[in-house]
Amino acid sequence: MTILSTARLRLEPFDDVHLDGLYELNRDPVVMRYITGKAETREDTRAAIDRVKARWIEWGYSWWSFVELDSGQIVGAGCIQHLARDATNPLEIGWRLRQDRWGQGLASEAARTMAGWAFDHLKTPLLLSVCHVDNLASAKVMQRLGMRCRGVERWYDMDTAVYEITQAEWQAQSAQ
Repeated sequence: MTILSTARLRLEPFDDVHLDGLYELNRDPVVMRYITGKAETREDTRAAIDRVKARWIEWGYSWWSFVELDSGQIVGAGCIQHLARDATNPLEIGWRLRQDRWGQGLASEAARTMAGWAFDHLKTPLLLSVCHVDNLASAKVMQRLGMRCRGVERWYDMDTAVYEITQAEWQAQSAQ
């Protein structure tokens, strides 16, 4: 399992020790409004950790907890996973942050590191990202990554804006 680092975050694969921090994140209905539409229970979060741990074993990638270096607190989570959790689909990148960390560039910082890892280590030719059509903040992070909108598609039982970037596009922008 891979731990990634940014200037302000350590990205650790989901583990049982993350339960309290992830539950704090996922029980916030404002954080979850564009993801599931409802707050998670503690049992939901525990089950998610178990699923993610199994995916790390099976695929070698999944969800990370974003641990803030200064505070040691879990301030978000992000993933590289198959779109709709189906191994026949392309890889997607996703994230969420605690409300008190919104607007500080942490999502972009973590997403840039996760995307770079997916292109460099997994050699994925394409990376997608989806967000609820009203989630403008996530769409801006996708745009900052150099992703382009390919339209609205139905994923995760909702209409989503779908963004994409190819490995060649990622490498070209990284070389600048």
